[in-house]
Amino acid sequence: MLLDEVLADLWAESAELDRLVGGLAADEWRRLTPAEGWTIAHQVAHLAWTDEAAQLAVTDPDAFKESLEYAAAHAATYVDDGAAETAALPADQLLAYWRETRAELAEALKKVPAGEKVLWYGPPMSPVSMATARLMETWAHGQDVFDALGVERQPSNRLRHIAHLAVRTRGFAYALNNRTPPTDEVRVELTGPDGDVWVWGPEDATQRVTAPAVDFCLLATQRRHRDDLAIQASPEAEEWLGIIQAFAGLPGKGRTAGQFG
Repeated sequence: MLLDEVLADLWAESAELDRLVGGLAADEWRRLTPAEGWTIAHQVAHLAWTDEAAQLAVTDPDAFKESLEYAAAHAATYVDDGAAETAALPADQLLAYWRETRAELAEALKKVPAGEKVLWYGPPMSPVSMATARLMETWAHGQDVFDALGVERQPSNRLRHIAHLAVRTRGFAYALNNRTPPTDEVRVELTGPDGDVWVWGPEDATQRVTAPAVDFCLLATQRRHRDDLAIQASPEAEEWLGIIQAFAGLPGKGRTAGQFG
């Protein structure tokens, strides 16, 4: 079952980050990450906070609708406030809280009836898409933690889920930026960590993107600047790469060129 496969990869992605932060001293959780104003504690807190929000969307849609209204009214600070509140927990409690929320969300997603979608901050999502989005966020916020600690990260084939989400949300990225998406399809060819080529879109498409999978995912999650990545694109596809965003919420600020050496 596809959901089980994605959940297994989400679990593996979470476990990788868990191993990294689980060995940190309490004061290291206060180390700043590349996200402005966010410490390592903020990054993990955001994951736990969002997992809890996703579980609420699955188990109590009416309550989640109320939270959507609050989020819309406080859009500028909603995410930062949620992360800050949870980041204030002692490190051991925060880690335990994240472990609990991600486990509870996985079980909740398994119980969603076939064909039913879950409300979210962006378009409603199937359980598979929700699990994919959680994997994407875990990887993206995990990248900030790896960068903060100066630890080199080994890419995995789990990147394929993130790349798939980025391609599927192409139109959403245009809408977020008040632009009309192109009617032409785009061909995306990515080289995975094992050398396999992952492909989306028709072979004869005039809009084309070619890149290492990790570079494409770093751009789609706005963890690296376009100029620092080995991505090739046709002129028509460059507009998309300038606004690409695999995550829900307001358009992100991204990273500055040369920030990571």
